[in-house]
Amino acid sequence: MDWRDQVGRLYPIVDASCFSSPQLLFDAAEELANAGVAIIQYRNKSADARTILSQARKLKSRIGPRAKLIMNDRADLCLAADFDGVHLGQDDLSPERARRIIGPNRLLGVSTHNPEQVAEADRTPTDYIAIGPVFATGSKLNPDPVIGIAGVRRARELTHKPLVAIGGITRQNCSSVIAAGADSIAVISDLVRDPRKSAEEFLRILG
Repeated sequence: MDWRDQVGRLYPIVDASCFSSPQLLFDAAEELANAGVAIIQYRNKSADARTILSQARKLKSRIGPRAKLIMNDRADLCLAADFDGVHLGQDDLSPERARRIIGPNRLLGVSTHNPEQVAEADRTPTDYIAIGPVFATGSKLNPDPVIGIAGVRRARELTHKPLVAIGGITRQNCSSVIAAGADSIAVISDLVRDPRKSAEEFLRILG
């Protein structure tokens, strides 16, 4: 099964910092699943491990088999919550160590921000590579430099692995990112308001 069959064009991220309560996060994730997305990443940069695991297990019970669930950063909590994969940042575990923890059958992704990191990630046992920020984004306190559409094209030249573009991607600019070579787009902010309707619009635009 290829990447598009597994994941599709839209890769939503539910970030705990975007919601005033865990219940709103759970509701948003369920709305995304009801819209027909195939994958959802859960990201929580501020909570302790116990809270993250508790929320992850609730997400698992709410979403069930309707969408693949990806844990941000924590390979150990990915296993504990029985998620479908883990997504690593540049300062997290190495992909090699994470792969040993999660085994061969869960998805493994890694964030990259420049051509050197893309080339390095291409040599690791990752299933996909995220590249960004493509556009200016407010979802990180200290974002990496914007790479633009040209950065997506350059990343596409450097890897045959599935490429997920992230950073400031909206319904207005998503088609240009796919045209530049991304297999999927990761979206946070433009899915927060009315998640189901927003996701459905993305899916229509992306085809």
